[in-house]
Amino acid sequence: MSERPSWCIPANEYRRERWRNQFGWTREIVRMRREAGRDRPAEGEQDWDWRLSIAEIESDAPFSAFPGIDRELVLLSGNGLRLRFDDGEAVELHPPHDKLRFAGERTVTGELIDGPTHDFNLMWRRGRVRAELWHRPLVGPMVLFAEPGQSWAVHLLAGQAHFADGSGLAPLQAGDTAILAAGEDRLRHVLEGGGEVLLVRVGEA
Repeated sequence: MSERPSWCIPANEYRRERWRNQFGWTREIVRMRREAGRDRPAEGEQDWDWRLSIAEIESDAPFSAFPGIDRELVLLSGNGLRLRFDDGEAVELHPPHDKLRFAGERTVTGELIDGPTHDFNLMWRRGRVRAELWHRPLVGPMVLFAEPGQSWAVHLLAGQAHFADGSGLAPLQAGDTAILAAGEDRLRHVLEGGGEVLLVRVGEA
């Protein structure tokens, strides 16, 4: 189990696995567990408090159920995805990066609008942690502060970036992710580059 407060995960190291319901594939970026106010990589398949992955949707399919989990889905690539819930609600995600937050226990089917999509998937355990997600341009330096007990994930959508803060973190290429996990002390990182990022902040519920 890593004790590094911050580290980078190249896109080619994401783990590809079947969905829980076997109807599709996902590339897991990271799964994290909160222990003593700090986020650390989770060891067990289900033993996580928040998780990042990229779903590969190649045909219309029901999503896996995740009771007790909240989630947010962001369209990364493709011409669009319709989320059809069993209560009659239907929401369409269009390019470039539409997103939707919903409860993991809701029954939903993903319907492709025009061809396959890749979708960024943020999940977090309700009552254990609280998560927020933003899509932002990266133009020059971006300063990220993680307060004690907070974590950030930086997923580089496009472009190139590097950390200009003496941390020694590896540069980011499009598709890579950095995890910045604070413990008892405030954490500061400076990201420089050009492109677009998804920013995820996780803290106490």
